[in-house]
Amino acid sequence: MKNRELDSLEIFNNILEKSKKELEDFGENKKIKKGMHLFRDKDNVNTIYIVASGKVALYKLNESAQKKIIFILGKGDIINAVILDTLPASINCEIFEDAEILCFERGKFIEVMKTDFELTTVVMNSLALKVRRMYRQMKNTTPIKVEKRVAAKLWKLSKDYGVENKEGTLIDLNISVTYLADMFGTPRETISRALKILQNEGLIIWRSKQIVVINKDKLSKFFKETTRKKKINER
Repeated sequence: MKNRELDSLEIFNNILEKSKKELEDFGENKKIKKGMHLFRDKDNVNTIYIVASGKVALYKLNESAQKKIIFILGKGDIINAVILDTLPASINCEIFEDAEILCFERGKFIEVMKTDFELTTVVMNSLALKVRRMYRQMKNTTPIKVEKRVAAKLWKLSKDYGVENKEGTLIDLNISVTYLADMFGTPRETISRALKILQNEGLIIWRSKQIVVINKDKLSKFFKETTRKKKINER
């Protein structure tokens, strides 16, 4: 790995210089094309992967072999810190867009963690963030109209990957309707109808593989108001 390569990743800002040097000595930087897989569910994986650039998607397959996207990860995200438990992979990892991936042999990475608590904290924070995001996803699986669930997802994507422009907030992902459907484990046609509803409500601009959130606050209000009304009606 190139000298000082870890300096470009914020997650390594506070680890020891000695730790950076050790990680760079045995780490590798691999360029991987969109659509390739780093690993698949049930694979025995002995490498810890971190996104240096680009994006990856973690997904599961249901009984009908339909994708359900769990996370899209970007620069600085640890993809599979969960393998510290030495068990086989429990998810698939696909390259969402051309990416550079930092690769570290698990045993050597753990040895560096033992001497640098800040690095251990980085790994713990990565796991904690995924748990919090899973809780949020579970909350959003309540039986409400699909356009409300899509609104919540687009708000989150605009928060994580948004780029401001004159129209609003562009979600900086080449995300197709099919891929968005995979995030929900829902037929493509259902998501297409939901996007049209949000567009007709004046909340988004949808064209090809680009989605612009016109106003994040209004999009958030659209979802939250409906959720609040549902809770009141259930009382």
